[in-house]
Amino acid sequence: MKIRRLPDHLINRIAAGEVVERPASALKELVENALDAGATQIVVRLDNGGLDRIEVVDNGCGMSPDEMLLALERHATSKLPDDAIELVSTMGFRGEALPSIASVAEIAIESRVRGADGWRVVVDNGQLIDSAPAALPPGTRIMVTGLFARVPARRKFLRSERSEYAACLDVVKRLAMARPDVGFALHHNGRLSLSVQSGEAALARVAALTDRALADNHILLDYGREGARLTGVAGLPTFSRGVADHQFLFVNGRPVRDRLVTGAVRAAYQDLLARDRHPVVALFVEVPREDVDVNVHPAKTEVRFRDAAGVRGMIVGGLRRALDEAGHRSAQRPSVAALGAWQREGEGALPGLSPMGGGGSWPAMSPRPTTDDLRVQDHMPGFIALPMGRPNHAPPPASFAGGASYPLGVARGQVANTYIVSEADDGLIIVDQHAAHERLVMERMKAAMAGQGGGVASQSLLLPEVVELDEPTCDRLETRIEELARLGLELERFGPKAMLVRAVPGPLGQGDVRGLVVDLGDELAAFDQALSLTERLEAVIGTMACHGSVRAGRQLSLAEMNALLRDMEATPHSGQCNHGRPTWIKLAHHDIEKLFGRR
Repeated sequence: MKIRRLPDHLINRIAAGEVVERPASALKELVENALDAGATQIVVRLDNGGLDRIEVVDNGCGMSPDEMLLALERHATSKLPDDAIELVSTMGFRGEALPSIASVAEIAIESRVRGADGWRVVVDNGQLIDSAPAALPPGTRIMVTGLFARVPARRKFLRSERSEYAACLDVVKRLAMARPDVGFALHHNGRLSLSVQSGEAALARVAALTDRALADNHILLDYGREGARLTGVAGLPTFSRGVADHQFLFVNGRPVRDRLVTGAVRAAYQDLLARDRHPVVALFVEVPREDVDVNVHPAKTEVRFRDAAGVRGMIVGGLRRALDEAGHRSAQRPSVAALGAWQREGEGALPGLSPMGGGGSWPAMSPRPTTDDLRVQDHMPGFIALPMGRPNHAPPPASFAGGASYPLGVARGQVANTYIVSEADDGLIIVDQHAAHERLVMERMKAAMAGQGGGVASQSLLLPEVVELDEPTCDRLETRIEELARLGLELERFGPKAMLVRAVPGPLGQGDVRGLVVDLGDELAAFDQALSLTERLEAVIGTMACHGSVRAGRQLSLAEMNALLRDMEATPHSGQCNHGRPTWIKLAHHDIEKLFGRR
């Protein structure tokens, strides 16, 4: 086959295929051009997910008639004043967006420079069809209609209107997060879908575009290392989602997607979230322009760092430090369904008794039933006694002798031998005693590993315990005996299908030894044998901590409850258990008032 030169219309379509994959790709290029033009307000209008119309209006610097025609030529740009392409600081610079879009759609550009008249240019699939004066305020308005209408091979591969709209919305959200100083509005099929005002703080902008509850359940990031800087917002571990669709990365103000950063976020939250949960983060990375290549992808959605390992380490370190400083904080989002399950007087049975036949409640003028009354009712047919709290006398909630203040308040009782009820100055706190103690034990073991010569103290068993397992599990444990010994667990092979346990980690005490060894065998099977336990330290320690913590169903004294609360206040990450679930929740005074109709 002979080599030939391609015709211009085919060259334009190939270039369009690199830059314009779908309506969202075209929209991204147009909005980035508006930002580079210095716009402080950008309005986007879409019809049918951008399949029929994409309109972008900005109040930027505008273009003269000659510049408008030049902008429609390939490889023409105002964003590279010299040949230093590696030092580009604008959102876009390839100079192919407008001609690529114009080669596969009809595009109308209206623009006006301040102090001059406006002008209009219309190009239909690469052919100039109109050039005339236009009336408009300073700035630029670009309308794209019939994208890929004359390229049916590309049009048929576009997704549904709903999918294309979702992609366009995601593009606008990411660009709006990158520039909180710019106001954005998005209209779809005549309906306002998104609106944010210019001049917002970064936290307010991120919360408005992700989840407004993030404003109450976040940590702020500000961390620097070797000329690079990490800022942004990260959700508390208990403020997580089932999919990783709320993770945003910006490099030098440019929204990008990068697997390295995704892995860094997962590593930072490794022992704080369950495997199927994902944190909410918006990370802003600033690095010297010469240390990042933004020209590795035609659509500029990917970047390449000169020191990728250093950037990853900075992100992990910055997130971990901020999470450590969060202390015992936990996401406070009382379930609407849970609150709705509370019953007020006259709406259901008396708390503590449940009529099996739905037979009503205590008479309105009846005296309040005593403990003896309730004990009698336990034996009455048709009634089942519900779990009762165990009250305790305790001092006032927050301020004690010496003026000390305790955010988690003072224990007032225990419900179902599982939940500690505590009173704080600003509300009622309920603590899951097993989940809380599980986190405390894990943090103690991590501290022991870091501060005692890299090992955890062991507690010898009076009588070594034999744990029977299948042979492959015994083999896995035997290959890790030395590493497990540094974690305080002393094992010995005892025949082909058993392990002998001589000592357990000191912080755990003598709990369910067999369950611990079985779960560790499963944990070792879950990750590659080439990995060392040191690399998966948090996961293994988390498994151990689960077996050494206070179990649900154990009755605690008032002193033990308060000791647990004080330890939680002094321990990092105590707001969530090792599986990412909250260890405590709060019913603020205004929530309680709502339950009683006072608000």
